[in-house]
Amino acid sequence: MKKPFGRKSKEIDESNVKKEKVEETSLVDSDYNRKKLFKKGINLMADEKLEDAIVVFEQALRIEPNNIETLMKLGYARFHLEDYGEALKIYDKILDVDVTNPEAWNLKGLVHYEQKNFSKALDSVDKAIETDPTYAMAWYNKACFLSLLNQVPESLESLKRSIEIDVKNARRSIRDKDFSNVRIEEGFKRIQEVVVLESVRQGYHTLGSIVWTTFLDKADAETALRKLLEKGLIVKNEKRDGLSRIPIYDLAPNVAEKLGKEKKGLFGITRKTLPKPVKNLKELSQAIQSVRESIEEEDLEKTIEIFDTFIDPAKSGEQMIENFFDEHREIRLWKIRLKDRGEEYLIENKEKMLVLFGNIEATITKKLRNEISYSADKSQ
Repeated sequence: MKKPFGRKSKEIDESNVKKEKVEETSLVDSDYNRKKLFKKGINLMADEKLEDAIVVFEQALRIEPNNIETLMKLGYARFHLEDYGEALKIYDKILDVDVTNPEAWNLKGLVHYEQKNFSKALDSVDKAIETDPTYAMAWYNKACFLSLLNQVPESLESLKRSIEIDVKNARRSIRDKDFSNVRIEEGFKRIQEVVVLESVRQGYHTLGSIVWTTFLDKADAETALRKLLEKGLIVKNEKRDGLSRIPIYDLAPNVAEKLGKEKKGLFGITRKTLPKPVKNLKELSQAIQSVRESIEEEDLEKTIEIFDTFIDPAKSGEQMIENFFDEHREIRLWKIRLKDRGEEYLIENKEKMLVLFGNIEATITKKLRNEISYSADKSQ
């Protein structure tokens, strides 16, 4: 049997199970037993004890048969045990409860993908995209399925769309065998240029380091670098290495200002220099404090109102998309659910919301410290 968590990245990107132990609390509420079983199941999945996790999730479902969160993890465990028939039944049950659940549609598509039924897989991810047009992984999977169906132009368009939403999908596509039908196309060559440009932006300046970080063949990397030079997106210089000189590449000044740079520090850790003007992280942090209070107080109207701060591009939406894209999508979906289901949905998802905003706040605090430290270093 395949190692359960060693599958393709596209299969687990949206349902990643972190190798973390979930602490059990002694909080007493009407749903305590289900939550306790759910957390136990997550811990078992983290230990790759999927059969045991399935037993526990099924026990939790006896308490609340239509709990989406539990059903999703049960389907995920069945999927990784290659019990595709049962996984499909579970995803269909989720969609009976919530036909607009994009993750369930995407995962259903991956089951059909494993069964080599690419037409059905394509239909499923199309429904995921209809529900959430910014679902990058669904667009990526759609590109894979279209390639396997030999619909080359459509595959490239979907892949480009997925990269526009999440640039990491460009690098992911380089070694994905599902794109063997489109790899020779000029459109795919341009995607290789995106991958190389991103590598340079992250601070990898030599051909060897670019090949290493992008997984491109040396010839493809050289071709991409030449095209980027011709377009004026990068510049080429040389540095001395003993008696010889090595070509080094960097972003053209105007591109660097627009994209920002990531410079490698000690131990290979990168630190991003945000493009000017620097976003107002303090305002975002204050909004997070306000929304956490409203969630704690279970104030539905106030929570929906503050959510708009994180979604509206005229407020902090643009900054959220730039720095917290996945979280931005989650908040947007939460806002829709809150309007549809009201206070009950807020109470059910209170803990999840608080965790997400707590994580964002921790990241923002770290970014603020880095910015202050970096500004101080530059002024010396």
